[in-house]
Amino acid sequence: MTPEFKLDKRLAADTIPILDWPLCRVLLMNDQQYPWCILVPRVLDEAGEEITELFHLNAAQRAQLDKESNALSTTLMSHFSGYKLNVAALGNVVSQLHIHHVVRFQSDPSWPAPIWGRLPIEPYSSESAEALASELKSKLATLA
Repeated sequence: MTPEFKLDKRLAADTIPILDWPLCRVLLMNDQQYPWCILVPRVLDEAGEEITELFHLNAAQRAQLDKESNALSTTLMSHFSGYKLNVAALGNVVSQLHIHHVVRFQSDPSWPAPIWGRLPIEPYSSESAEALASELKSKLATLA
């Protein structure tokens, strides 16, 4: 029996699924203060465990991640008319490899500091979350 990809329960609790690309699951972070998506490579190691580091990806997977990250980055910056895009794979709290793509503005509540731990999360309303996820899905569906 082949092990199956499972999204970390903390990521699942804090995000809204958008779609799956060839390598990554695309998630919308449920925080209306910042336009923020996360890519999670659906890759398991030889033991069937989720990978935790970028260097665990092979060359083809790394190239696909780069393609998907660029497509997401371009779409987010265009859709939200961002000033700066922060892209990071931290993994200090959630070890499953995931890459944050956060659109930043000089007017956002944490500018210019990092967003992590600055303010409590402000979830979208269910209607807003559904609408934004749908908009992004339609823009991202043909990419990567």
